[in-house]
Amino acid sequence: MQAEFMMHPSIDPVIFSIGPLALRWYGLMYLLGLGFAYLWGKRQCEMPHYAKLGWTDKRFSDLLFWSFVGGVIVGGRLGYVLFYQFDYFLANPLYLFDMSTGGMSFHGGLLGVVIVLAIFAKVTNIHLLRVGDFIAPLVPMGLFFGRIGNFINGELWGRVTDVPWAMIFPAAGPEPRHPSQLYQAALEGLLLFIILAIYSRKPRPMGAVSGLFLVGYGTARFIIENFREPDEHLGLLYFGWSMGQWLSAPMIVVGALMMVWAYRFHPVQSDKERKA
Repeated sequence: MQAEFMMHPSIDPVIFSIGPLALRWYGLMYLLGLGFAYLWGKRQCEMPHYAKLGWTDKRFSDLLFWSFVGGVIVGGRLGYVLFYQFDYFLANPLYLFDMSTGGMSFHGGLLGVVIVLAIFAKVTNIHLLRVGDFIAPLVPMGLFFGRIGNFINGELWGRVTDVPWAMIFPAAGPEPRHPSQLYQAALEGLLLFIILAIYSRKPRPMGAVSGLFLVGYGTARFIIENFREPDEHLGLLYFGWSMGQWLSAPMIVVGALMMVWAYRFHPVQSDKERKA
């Protein structure tokens, strides 16, 4: 039976090590995501409609640093522990600081980034939604690289299936499974980036880009959760939804309302309307 399906390659999670220092694939993926966000953000700073709002390389670099450290790292860890390992955390509070076995949550990281963006908006006197519109197109490729890291590590695998492209993940047992990490990399990462990059090339109503990101990510994650193996200790919750679906559904609703609000109350004026 196993010979009919692809076997996940057993890739050492450590690329190389020098003494106590080691470069891991997952860490490299984080660096690639951060590097791409930096380059694309600098490109956005050169776009006229962003430059008019006061975006500079210096301002953007400060925002990216604090979003990555305070939002992605701290928020991602807190979100994983509170959303997915809360009972274990209550029994062992120091687990919050134990990163040796991994454990990051996108939804927690998103909340952390929103808090950082709110502080940044207050300090720089830029509307929070304007800040969100600028940073939203930079996120998907970080997700893309992160999911590739999950695939390399052979973790967060999909549900059992017999589709021709199914793969056997040794750590999950002998059954062939969906390579759901690659589904997420394709939809939450690459496709969502392309959509946001095209959409944000022109001036849009304040909050529209942020809203589109929430709708796009929430929809992609909700769909892919149908192919991803639920967390063993949580399983499927109410209505047969996974925790990821319960966290993604509000994103879709909020994002859609944001886009309706943006186009209703903050429409972008045309050049003719500005001259009139």
